[in-house]
Amino acid sequence: MCGIVGYTGFQEAYSVVVNGLKRLEYRGYDSAGVVLEVPESGFYIAKTKGKVADLVSISQSFEGKARIGMGHTRWATHGVPSDKNAHPHLSNNGKISIVHNGIIENYDTIKKILTDKGYTFGSETDTEVLVNFIQYFMDTDPALDFSEAVRYALNEVYGAYAIAVMHRDFHGELVVARLGSPLAIGLGEKEYFIASDASPFVEFTKEAIYLEEGHMATISLDKGVDIRTIKGNERITPAIQELKLSLEEIEKGGYEHFMLKEIFEQPKSIHDTLRGRVLVDEGIIKMAGIWDHLERFSKADRIIIIACGTSWHAGLTGEYLIEEYARIPVEVEYASEFRYRNPIITERDVVIAISQSGETADTMAAIKLAKEKGAFIYGICNVVDSSIARISDAGSYTHAGPEIGVASTKAFTAQLTILSLIALKLGKHNGNLGNAEFMKLISELETLPKKIEEVLETTHGSIKEMSKNFLEVSNFLYLGRGYNFPTALEGALKLKEISYIHAEGYPAAEMKHGPIALIDENMPIVIIAPQKGHYDKIVSNVQEIKARKGKVISVVNYADSRVSKMSDYTIEIPDSSECFSPILASVPLQLMAYYIAVYRGANVDQPRNLAKSVTVE
Repeated sequence: MCGIVGYTGFQEAYSVVVNGLKRLEYRGYDSAGVVLEVPESGFYIAKTKGKVADLVSISQSFEGKARIGMGHTRWATHGVPSDKNAHPHLSNNGKISIVHNGIIENYDTIKKILTDKGYTFGSETDTEVLVNFIQYFMDTDPALDFSEAVRYALNEVYGAYAIAVMHRDFHGELVVARLGSPLAIGLGEKEYFIASDASPFVEFTKEAIYLEEGHMATISLDKGVDIRTIKGNERITPAIQELKLSLEEIEKGGYEHFMLKEIFEQPKSIHDTLRGRVLVDEGIIKMAGIWDHLERFSKADRIIIIACGTSWHAGLTGEYLIEEYARIPVEVEYASEFRYRNPIITERDVVIAISQSGETADTMAAIKLAKEKGAFIYGICNVVDSSIARISDAGSYTHAGPEIGVASTKAFTAQLTILSLIALKLGKHNGNLGNAEFMKLISELETLPKKIEEVLETTHGSIKEMSKNFLEVSNFLYLGRGYNFPTALEGALKLKEISYIHAEGYPAAEMKHGPIALIDENMPIVIIAPQKGHYDKIVSNVQEIKARKGKVISVVNYADSRVSKMSDYTIEIPDSSECFSPILASVPLQLMAYYIAVYRGANVDQPRNLAKSVTVE
């Protein structure tokens, strides 16, 4: 959600900034802009509703004019997507330019104060209020340093933000700050980069500083990087991180879309998530985050899983896994609702927070509430050194690698893999899972990457062809039982996210309590029906659907002989224990959503109105 890029150094700034914005397109946005500080000429600004390509078409003349600049991709919060609401924004005197991710919650109060003092506003944004608030402090005290004015302004606002600011009278200087929204500083040789994540500058440097909550930095070629606390102005010695990200990981690698690439990366991402953690020969699961806190988990009154979107679906599957194998009560909560319903949390609770980006604002807010109540926080995320990783008491990285497509695929199955490891480890530790069953399950876990390879090889072509039949469909229904009820929810979410077809997931047993009224010859129903689990009940559900002329798309095991015969379309996956079937069944559902969306002409990597990392509440 929203993206910031900035540069100061010896290179031509326009190209660095614009190419960086292209790297951040995956975050989701509706407008884009760029500002350059040109010596003796002031600011060159271009911004427009639409894509980075639209920005380039109106700003190519900027190339070669500056060595410092900033860019932004905006996901609308205050004010509709438009040219005037796009970032960057200028102060009334034209000397200060700002780009901003997040929300300034008290902007309307500040705007009224500034309006009464004669400041004017040309946009509907909270961001334009902030840049004029910075000017106000400099107008009030002409001797005030630029970075100090930024700090004074930030001490009077509340909300969430990552900002980057330039001033015409402070040549070559960038001032950045963060509270609740990520910001990275790339350290080059006689050059500096800023960005919402490291992807815009990964080819230029392998060293970065991830700005901490409540910190700001003044960056210049003369003085380097000066980091201070926003409250208190205390100087901070930063930790410099070595980037593990490679340029190849954030490029498409010959695939038409990042989403398709990431679907096909799942054998590797699951293998990487398991690597070093499942030691079948030794008969152990080795996870430092769990290993060091087994008693805390085992003695917990309950485990609360908090997440949003796809990660919430992973959490629902985690509930089945942990309750079955560890026999610890589990509750799964939408992070966006958790903090607002005055939840009962005690020191005897363990909270598992799941987030692909590690920056999800709702999940962060829920974690902070749980910590205040004394709960133990275990984070599961994909991004090293992300906010959730830092605030958690312990946790596990999924090692899925960069996920650029907005609709999560490989991060989801990697989350399921981590949750499986947690459930089996706890079950073995507390004696609820016998050694023979434990060995069988971890041995099977180790085979999952190979089985997913098999799913991709055997279903890709048929799903691609099958998907052509659903381009004009208006509604889909996804049904599953037990472990595959969350799989049905996730399958429906993938389709609606990227194809814009209305889709709903339901427990199959609930079909007769409402959704059956929708079924007719025009309604495709996806049935997830592995032979382990509640197979006979699923057979009855399929018969009910066929009696009403519904079109059945079934996901079944190779040996299936009943559901497949009643189905209009069949997708076959390898046999597995029921607890692992969601990982295998999710892959063909991702492929089906992808191809239906592609055939409908949708932008699968950047679906409308969606953002990859939702950093506002």
